[in-house]
This record gives sequence, structure tokens and C-alpha cells, in this order.
Amino acid sequence: MRLRNKPWAKDKIAAYPNYVIPNPEQYKGKWNEVFGNNHPIHIEIGTGKGQFITGMAKANPHINYIGIELYESVIVSALDKLIENELPNLRLLNVNAKDLPNFFAQGEVERIYLNFSDPWPKKRHEKRRLTYQAFLELYEQVLVDEGEIHFKTDNQGLFEYSLVSFSQYGLVLTYVSLDLHHSDFVGNIMTEYEEKFAAKGNRIYRCEVKYPSKKRCENNEAVSP
Repeated sequence: MRLRNKPWAKDKIAAYPNYVIPNPEQYKGKWNEVFGNNHPIHIEIGTGKGQFITGMAKANPHINYIGIELYESVIVSALDKLIENELPNLRLLNVNAKDLPNFFAQGEVERIYLNFSDPWPKKRHEKRRLTYQAFLELYEQVLVDEGEIHFKTDNQGLFEYSLVSFSQYGLVLTYVSLDLHHSDFVGNIMTEYEEKFAAKGNRIYRCEVKYPSKKRCENNEAVSP
């Protein structure tokens, strides 16, 4: 993806510290203080221009959302949507997802959304895929017991790779659609990419997985010979 340079983006982001949280590591384990409640926290990694996370926050005021985006020139569009809608249950982070455990404590996040992530199709770039084993380990460090990942893509190769990656890591598949827009799934909120790809007739793939219960695993280990 080629990004258009927006030299003014950095200053605009800095002008809204209540929306794009600076130094988020200081809130590790204390995000309930930022939102002023103890509602569940859902995060989107690679939030892009913010259409999905904004739509989710509007539809679910009882859930707190945090959109994570690495690129200033992209997250500034999500910031515009947040300024326009003034959603008290949505915040943004301009950080690298590789540092996720620096920003959230174990069990602080209930669900992670991965939407239309870069497929990194070349084998040598496998480790950059957001469903690669190393990233699944990172997510586990911040999710609640039996925390969830919801994943959408139009890339069949990435979807197939991700299903294998999830399975090999021991995640439990709870929902899968090989053609989301022609399924009975209710409440789908589209990203900008999703609208673009669907308009071209591309099939949209979606799945939900959850981590196995640590308590159950520990109990099984305790009784095994």
C-alpha cells in the first residue's frame, strides 16, 4: 500500500491527545480510568481510516474500543471521524502492534479485530503477517482467558494460511464464512477496503477464533498421569 504523505498529520494528532493517546504505556492496566468505566475493551489492529472501529463504537456503546494504526498519514483520517462523532467509547493509538504488551496488561483486552491486514504473500515475509505465530503469542499476553480474534480478509491465501496458523497454535474456531456478504451473518460493519473489494465482486472471508481456557488446560495437566 502506497501512502500519501501528509506532513501536517503529526501536528494534528498531537493537538488531540484525548483522542489519540500519547505515551499509552502509562495506561497499561488502567484503561478503565481512561474510559471512566469497566466495560469490556476491544481493539482493532491496523485500524486504517477508522470506518470499522467508528461504526462498532456507535453500534455498541457498552464496549470500549481502541484502534491501533502505525501510520500517521492514515490514522489522521480515523481521528477526523472521531472528532466528527465524539464517541466517548473510542480511542486511538499511533503505535506498532509489535509493542502491544507494553500498552495492555494480561487480561485487559477481551477481543482483537484483524481486518484486511497486509497479506505479505511472499514466503520470506511470513513473519510480518498479523496471524503469524509470534503475533498470536503477543495477543495472548493481553487477552482475557478464552479471548477472541475476529478476522476478515478478501485474500483467500491469507485466510487459508491464517486458519492453519490458528489451528497449529491451538485456537478454537467458533465461526467461519467463506462468503460473508452472501451469508446469514448479522451486524457486519464494513471497512473502507471491504466496501472497495466487495464492489468489485471479491469474496469476503471471515472467521472467529478463541484461545483455549488456561484454567481448563491447567486442570487437565493436573490430573494427567
